Formats: sequence, C-alpha cells, structure tokens
Amino acid sequence: MIENILNKDAFTSEDIVTLLSAEGTEKQLLFAKSAAVKEQHVQKKVYFRGLIEFSNICRKDCLYCGIRKSNTTVNRYNVSDKEILEAVDFALKSKFASVVLQSGELENTAFVDRVENLLQKISEQTEGKIRVTLSLGEQTEETYKRWFNAGAQRFLLRIETSNADLYKKLHPNDSLHSFEQRLNCIRTLKSIGYQTGTGVMIGLPFQTTEDLANDLLFFKERGIDMIGMGPYIEHEDTPLYEFRDQLLPLKERFELSLKMIAVLRIMMKNINIAATTALQAIDKMGREKALKIGANVIMPNITPGIYRNNYLLYQNKPCTDENADDCSQCLEARVQMSGDEVAWDEWGDSKHFLERRD
Repeated sequence: MIENILNKDAFTSEDIVTLLSAEGTEKQLLFAKSAAVKEQHVQKKVYFRGLIEFSNICRKDCLYCGIRKSNTTVNRYNVSDKEILEAVDFALKSKFASVVLQSGELENTAFVDRVENLLQKISEQTEGKIRVTLSLGEQTEETYKRWFNAGAQRFLLRIETSNADLYKKLHPNDSLHSFEQRLNCIRTLKSIGYQTGTGVMIGLPFQTTEDLANDLLFFKERGIDMIGMGPYIEHEDTPLYEFRDQLLPLKERFELSLKMIAVLRIMMKNINIAATTALQAIDKMGREKALKIGANVIMPNITPGIYRNNYLLYQNKPCTDENADDCSQCLEARVQMSGDEVAWDEWGDSKHFLERRD
C-alpha cells in the first residue's frame, strides 16, 4: 500500500493521511524515500540561518503563544540596534551567510522605520554578503515593499493551520486575527518577489490528520518556497493550555512531525525545509532526525544570551542557556552526526524560488 503511494507523481489528501499513519516498516520506507529525494534534489547540505529574536513585544493575542500581548508574566525586551548588528557580524564571521530577524508582531511607523534602517545597515556592514529573512508578521503591502527594497530577501509568515475553522479556534475573534488577512499577506509577499515561507504546528488541539494532509497540499498549491513546521508544545500561560488533556503524547507529536517533513520533501522536492527547535525540545536528537529524512535548514540562535529566556513561544525551549558560539559549534557537530555537511558561506536560496523566478 505505502509503496504504491510512494511511486505516485502526486498525492491526494487520502494518500497523505495514509503516509502520516505509517508505522514500522512502512514508516522506514517513507523515510528512505524522502532521504533519497532530499539527496537528489537539494543534496546533503545544511544551511545555517542565524536567528536573532530581537523583541518579544507583540500586539497579537494568539491563544497558543507564550509572548501573546495579554501574558503579563513575560519580561518584555527590545534588543538594541547595536546588539543586533553585533549579532549579524558574528553570523558573517561564523560563515553563516544568512540571518533571520524575528520579533513579536508590531505594525507602527516607528517599528517599520526601524526595520528598514536595520536592513540598510546590515547591507552596508556586510557589503551585501548576508541574506536576510524577516519573520515579523502581518504588515501592509507598502511596508513589505519598503523592507524588500531595503535588502530583505526572504519572509517567513507561518499560517499555523490552513483550516480556517481551526485557525479561528487558535485566535481571538476580532479583526486583528483574520485568517483571510494572513492568506492575503502570504500572497502579497510572493508577488513582491520575496522567497516566501510559511508553516504549521503539528499536534494542535482540535486538529485532525486530514487537516495536516491539507496543510501539505496548501503549501504545494501556493508554491511556497520554504517551510518551518514542528510539533505544537503547550505553554501554561496561554488559553489553549486548557485543552492539554486532548493532546497527543509528546512522542507521538514528534513522530508525526517527522512524517510531515518526510512527506513534504517528497511532494516539494526542491524547497527549503527547516529542522525546527521545537523538535529538539521533545527529542535531544530531534533536529538530526529531521535532517536525515528531508530537512536542510537549521537556525542557530544568536540572540544575545541575556534575552533568550524571555522569548518562549512554548515551554522547555532548548539552548536558551548557550551563547551564540556554543550553539553554532554544537549544531555543526549535530549536522555531521546526521550524515550531512554545513554549507558554510552559502546563501542557500530556495531552489524552488530560483526556478519559480526564472
């Protein structure tokens, strides 16, 4: 059954549900196929993106998120421009060739201007040698264009689920948390010329395997260039924590996440897929296991150490007590353990994006 599906050129939702339910020998067949597809289409290279979580101040109130606006237990912070540029310099000297600027979602003139200014300084400071990914939430088309023109090449905007009804269960019912607006932003980013990324949480309350299958079809239908997805891990200071008794055990969420990565690699052979930190929060070898079966991007955290414990989207986040140098050395060893190699000084642009653009 599994072998017949794996030999198909395209999967239906029912095919994907079957693959996501694979166990034992069938699961190994799935992982062997995805590993072979990865090696053929994106090689055994892993690209590092230095992650700078520069602020946990957020205007949104997503019901699953530890830094949601209404969580009064969070120590809010804002990394200075000087510290951000020092982190970028560390990434350049460490031969990462790429950084991610991530923060809580804000939409105001001061924030937009600040990011634009930072992008210009990064370009000048690194002589254009660093690719910049932004993960800064929903913005206007004008803002996205300004940031693109200032030097941002990639944008990650996670949809979290492609099921509109489930999306509403994960967010407050107001104009600030609109599924259609999220979709519109993803379309806008792509039309401007960004390498466009999104992703989902796996193992959410109320989520079905059919939902996850449709998430993968959503990525393919919309021609997404890069994906970051991982297991949902609950946070006790969020409204969604109330439904923790309905969740799959952590180990099952982890295994389901690996299968999602494997199926996605087979479906979208030349995109970039991140081995997310949430995998390592459940399994110490989580990111290595993801690399073996399809992922090809890792994001070492290079946020200044004094801030890291305050950017907890979920609990038990790993590597918050390491400095940037420790983190990158550890991850290099982990990549080698997975049988891959770090692509030092390579931008690692999504091959899917390059083909789409050409």
